[in-house]
Amino acid sequence: MILRAIALFLGAFSLLSFLLGLAVPSFDANIWWIDVRMLPAWLEVAALPAVGVSLLAYALLGPLAGWLRWPVALGLGFLAAVVVHNTVLFYVLVVRGMIRTDFPVPLSLLVLVPVVMMVHDAWRGPPAHPWRAVRASDRWLALLTLALLVLAFPVVQMMCFGSTDYSRPADVIVVFGARAYADGRMSTALYDRTRTAVDLYRAGVAPALIFSGGPGDGDVHETEAMRRWALGQGVPDSAIMRDEGGLSTQHTVENTVSRFRKHGFRRVLAVSQFFHLPRIKLAYLRAGVDVYTVPARPSAPLYKLPWFMLREVGGFWYYYLRPLVS
Repeated sequence: MILRAIALFLGAFSLLSFLLGLAVPSFDANIWWIDVRMLPAWLEVAALPAVGVSLLAYALLGPLAGWLRWPVALGLGFLAAVVVHNTVLFYVLVVRGMIRTDFPVPLSLLVLVPVVMMVHDAWRGPPAHPWRAVRASDRWLALLTLALLVLAFPVVQMMCFGSTDYSRPADVIVVFGARAYADGRMSTALYDRTRTAVDLYRAGVAPALIFSGGPGDGDVHETEAMRRWALGQGVPDSAIMRDEGGLSTQHTVENTVSRFRKHGFRRVLAVSQFFHLPRIKLAYLRAGVDVYTVPARPSAPLYKLPWFMLREVGGFWYYYLRPLVS
């Protein structure tokens, strides 16, 4: 039943992502678990609903007998082939140095294992009871697994996607704000974000920086604290832009997108802690901008890290579902 619960989660997520893509054409929601951009557009549109239906059929009906097993097994087999391609591509990019990561396990590899098991079960397994005929204890186990997947999926995104450094030559680097203390000092999170962005600037990755944030604990604004530190590291003031209206992730995205259009910035790097980057990516995709994310290099442990990650679980799902609401 655990395998069928995984199929139920992935199938529902796949169909929901397909609906989100219809609601917001610029919002490719499927890349959060499967990347099919290598396929022709018509096949991508047809394949994703078919994969979702195959997963749901396996989850709700189990392995089928006779000819009915063919479409389900083929749909799951297609999914397995795409996931294998995604996994291989990830490691090719790592070997070539095009991406860097402290967590060398892509989400596609984690998805591949249960999907291969589903293909084998759907093709060779004995017919199973449909969902309504499953024992109550097994049904509760499946529902518990489903609830854990809802909680775990954003965490896995933080570890897999958030820990991957996609830095490359860009037009501008956006740094998301964090706490600045009353005396003007930057918190550890803000310092790490600023230092990472300044290092990228000094390495010639981008010619401009946008510091975005809100008011500090005292008279020094978060963006002013970032600016002062960057100036002390030799960054010229002419290369720095400040967005003092970055009161939230969404505000920063909206404010910086307007600056991208004004200044003609096309390739953008976004810097923040690894747990924050999936939500940043979601917000920019929804705004029609595909940014490259860079995790801030830690200088010291964040003692509130478990709380930050737990908060991002809710933030991820909220930002993910927003297109359907609005």
